[in-house]
Amino acid sequence: MTTIALPRSIEQPVEQRGNRLGWAIQDTLTVTWRNLIALTRTQEAVFFSAVQPIMFVLLFVYVFGGAIHTSVPYVDYLIPGVFVQTVTFGAVATAVGLSEDLHKGLIERFRALPMARSAVLAGRTTADLVRNVFVVVLISVVGFAVGFRIGTNFGLFLCGLLIVLLFSYTLCWGFATVGLSAPNAETAQTMVFPILFPLIFASSAFVPVTAMPGWLQAFAKYQPVTQVVDACRSLMTGGSLHNPGAVWASLAWCAGILIVLAPIAVRKYRRVA
Repeated sequence: MTTIALPRSIEQPVEQRGNRLGWAIQDTLTVTWRNLIALTRTQEAVFFSAVQPIMFVLLFVYVFGGAIHTSVPYVDYLIPGVFVQTVTFGAVATAVGLSEDLHKGLIERFRALPMARSAVLAGRTTADLVRNVFVVVLISVVGFAVGFRIGTNFGLFLCGLLIVLLFSYTLCWGFATVGLSAPNAETAQTMVFPILFPLIFASSAFVPVTAMPGWLQAFAKYQPVTQVVDACRSLMTGGSLHNPGAVWASLAWCAGILIVLAPIAVRKYRRVA
């Protein structure tokens, strides 16, 4: 088992560690660093998580792109959808990682330390956010390589990426509940896919919502993935896809998901830990 050194702040008694907010931040950063180190030691997982979005880009651009008609070049339509699709599937890592830590007894060891109870969940979700930053940069490079071009300006493009990362962070808190509820990591991974597939593929990520059957459009148009994808397209591509309403709707979805699901994850953690 790998031993990770803890900072002096955790080794000190609680009464010597200053204000509780600073204590919680230090502990969160420590757990975040622990999770990032663990990620770098599983090179195969890092490699294949990087290959998957590249395959999606190449597959849809060169295989399906000619059959899907959009108001802008399909690669410009696709890349914002791939951003959101990749970080959404990446939320699986939060569920799997927490389930592994829980059933290996690591969370019980954290409980024995004089550390903030919130640090385990906050550290896990923050580490996954850092991982998603790497993934978003990778997709940007691949997108530009296959012909994606910014239709607005670089500042708005970065704003679109920030919305993608915010959405990924809120989803991590939601799927933390799944990881804490599953009997093992394999079950946690299985549990999230029935949730993810309708959200990803019944959305505007890869095809316009208007191309779907009428009964499906009502769901696809207003669900969170579509709103986030449309917000990113509006900020990155502009033109006929300019949709400022989607930007506000995506922010509202992110806030709502975080406000509702983060307390549920914390409550579940307190019960199982």
